Formats: sequence, structure tokens, C-alpha cells
Amino acid sequence: MSVPEPRDPAGPYRVCLVCLGNICRSPMAAQVLWSHLERAGLAGAVEVDSAGTGDWHVGSDMDPRAASTLRIHGYFTDHAARRFDPAWFAERDLVLAMDRDNYDDLRRLASSVGADPDRLRMFRSFATDTDPASEVPDPYYGGKDGFGTVLTMIESAAAGLVGELAARLGTQRAD
Repeated sequence: MSVPEPRDPAGPYRVCLVCLGNICRSPMAAQVLWSHLERAGLAGAVEVDSAGTGDWHVGSDMDPRAASTLRIHGYFTDHAARRFDPAWFAERDLVLAMDRDNYDDLRRLASSVGADPDRLRMFRSFATDTDPASEVPDPYYGGKDGFGTVLTMIESAAAGLVGELAARLGTQRAD
């Protein structure tokens, strides 16, 4: 099984999605993952949040292009950007990086606080239609079309992750 055991078997499984500024990929992934969990009956068993490795967008809304793409596809867009806090490694069951640079930053951060590196993964490693090392590219500097491409990648990875979480957690924890 690819997802680690829950830290607290009686509590919710906690997942944090991480990108660079926390205004595009990771908040999109959090909204998509939450929606997929809800449809699978796991919304009460899993908590989802997101953060960035950088601090320049802290407090900002989601990028308007990301929000528009999510709305068009029926997802929520409520979000305020924040920076990943190293203390969260001890509180999260799984930390998912959107790309290799953020993965490497998170791995160094985990090492500096003695966190379990096995709880850190690449988000797209859960997509069944791609290489496990694949990244979700940053659409920030491109056009609106890039956000649709990113959403497709996110939906695929979210579906795979929900399948693994359902297998790990079972239906007894679903609300």
C-alpha cells in the first residue's frame, strides 16, 4: 500500500498538498481531492489542506485563473495562501509535493526537524496513467490553458489517492 499508516488510527487521516506559492496547484489539488473524498464517502475520515514552500503570497486568494478553472468544473475555490510550517510534519499523515523542487525543499525541511521522510511523496505518484516521479507543472507564468491541463493531472492523481486512502482506511471510518 502506498499511503502510510495513520498517525492516529482513531482520528482523521491528514493530507497536506504543497506547491511553491500556494495560489495555484496545491489549492486546486486540495479542492479536487476534498471533492473526490466526499464522493467516495471519506470526507469525514480525511482532512485536506495546502501550503506553499514560499511566503510571498501568504494571505492571498487563489490565482484567478486557477479559481476560474475550478469553478467551471464544479469545484469550490475558497482559499487563503499560507506557508508550510515544519511542525506540520508531525501532524500530517501524508505531505504531497506538486513538483521535484518543492519535494526537495520539503525533504530538506523534514530532515532538519527529524520528520519521517516516508510521509513525503510526489502528488502525481498516485496517478495510474503516468510515471510516479511525474510533476504537476506550475501554470503561473503561462496562459489560462495551462490551468486546465493541470486540473486534468490533479484529477487523475486525486482519483488514485482516494482509492489508496479507501483501501487503507476502509469504510468503517467514512462518515
